[in-house]
Amino acid sequence: MQRDSVFDLIGVGFGPSNLSLAVRLAEEAGASHLNHCFVERQPEFGWHRGMLLDDCRMQISFLKDLVTLRDPKSRFTFINYLFERGRLPDFVNLKSFYPTRVEFHDYLNWVAQAFDERVHYGETVVGIEPVAATDNSGQVNALRVFSRDEAGREWQRVTHALSVGIGGSARIPEMFATLGPYNVIHTSNYLTSIDRVVGAPQNGPRKRIAVIGAGQSAAEVFVDLTRRYPGVDVSMVIRSSALKPADDSPFVNEIFSPAYTDIVYAQAKDVRRSLIDRFRDTNYAVVDRSLIEQIYEMLYLQNVAAEPRHRLLANTAIEAAVRNSNGQVELTLRDRLSGHACAERFDALVLATGYGRANHLGLLDGLAPYLGDALAQGNVGRDYRLTTPANFKPRIYLQGCCEDSHGLSDTLLSVLALRSDEITASLVQGAKQDRVSGPMIEQQKNGVDGGRIASAL
Repeated sequence: MQRDSVFDLIGVGFGPSNLSLAVRLAEEAGASHLNHCFVERQPEFGWHRGMLLDDCRMQISFLKDLVTLRDPKSRFTFINYLFERGRLPDFVNLKSFYPTRVEFHDYLNWVAQAFDERVHYGETVVGIEPVAATDNSGQVNALRVFSRDEAGREWQRVTHALSVGIGGSARIPEMFATLGPYNVIHTSNYLTSIDRVVGAPQNGPRKRIAVIGAGQSAAEVFVDLTRRYPGVDVSMVIRSSALKPADDSPFVNEIFSPAYTDIVYAQAKDVRRSLIDRFRDTNYAVVDRSLIEQIYEMLYLQNVAAEPRHRLLANTAIEAAVRNSNGQVELTLRDRLSGHACAERFDALVLATGYGRANHLGLLDGLAPYLGDALAQGNVGRDYRLTTPANFKPRIYLQGCCEDSHGLSDTLLSVLALRSDEITASLVQGAKQDRVSGPMIEQQKNGVDGGRIASAL
């Protein structure tokens, strides 16, 4: 076991949420004394690499980058990224607020490189335990974070605060999970897996792929497959009657403004749920209008040419999925209007079935006995801090898993700049309180000292 120093903050995950927090901590004079680091399981910075399709654009303005809504003078703005890359005049000539996803990923990576010394890449957090007071009072003063690197070495670090920004996990419906990953992939792994799944071009019957889902990712994959593999026939299977356009009109879009978070958080739990449900068509199971029109035209033109290769199967429920002796997946499809059912075989499935946002529950499971009902019930303050019992002193901030309390923008980029500002303010205030118990923590470090110790302990 290798040990590191005591931290004021450890961030678990280094995606956009904790990256934005790293920027805020660097730019806040009052946070300059805070000792902090981040632990990231990927070997290098990466954000939705499996969906970095060449021609797919962001669905939010570049002005909703990591910092602009908080401080447009920051050196970490998307505008300054373009300037330093030498592309600012050319981007202006595009007359667009929406960069490609590939370019925005490069922007995020550009920012992340400024914090390399604070990030431990290639380490997976495997456990978090409380550091209890030595006076038998039952008080928890800090947390011990255990991680394992790619070489199998284990590390432990002690911290007064934790920022959990680990993103979502691919949601795989049970009927597909039982099939295994052989030729069933989630969109989160699309680019890294699709060549293996489709295989090399060959003579004989054309391969058939089904895309399951009705949202933006499903539509993007559907179009990409039709372009990437001329020898593949693609069917997009959706339960709804049609692809629905995302409502991004100006007044509706105000629900993604930071100020609206205050409105949502101030409501009773049932009212919050109602607000979120009312505006779900801004973010879930909806597609950009231009992409819908592109798909419609593609299907129309293949009918004109009398070559109906690709299909949109609307009003279609999937009742069963089994693998046949040839390795194909056989889906039982039922028309939700007529009630007619049929079986169709596909060589592969791409699941655009979204993401679960409960990863933090497993990560913090070791602390559950000390947290009361806070973790199970998702009780968080306006500053995204988990509400903990009075005798639990460490502060745990949850990012990207607070939709039920903070609204639809919580899982999106829209609030990153302001959320990191709120968390930093809370951290600075908490650090002042920690100075009182600092000596007590030092006695509990069990040999932890400043800097990494090269030998196993």
